[in-house]
Amino acid sequence: MSNPPTDPDDSPAADEEPAGNTPTVSCSRCGRTWALDYELDSLYAGNQAFEQFALDHERHTGHFPDGVTPWVVDCQQCPDGERFLDEKPARRWAETHARHTRHAVTLSHPETETVVEPDAEAIKSAQTVESDSEE
Repeated sequence: MSNPPTDPDDSPAADEEPAGNTPTVSCSRCGRTWALDYELDSLYAGNQAFEQFALDHERHTGHFPDGVTPWVVDCQQCPDGERFLDEKPARRWAETHARHTRHAVTLSHPETETVVEPDAEAIKSAQTVESDSEE
């Protein structure tokens, strides 16, 4: 394993060039391409190296690298929402938010959009508890 560079954006010395199989990520908005050796060697991100880079890139630049389109979850009632790179955690967030808040949540990706509704039985149960407490 190589030593991490002091700055992950510094180019490695010629004898430390990344192996030819090191994954890379490009961003046309930034006009750059990055090798993910820093995420693999220093952050020990392993199979999540690409995801880690994409999330870090979005946090620091406000946009995702090329080819990354997040799953977006937006509550239809409150300002809460999130973005995820995979459907499973996005759907889990939407279902959990709907369950706890009784708010409908929009789950969208470029090719699909669904609304996660709160469980009707949970709403009925909560309304019964609220009406009982008012008496």
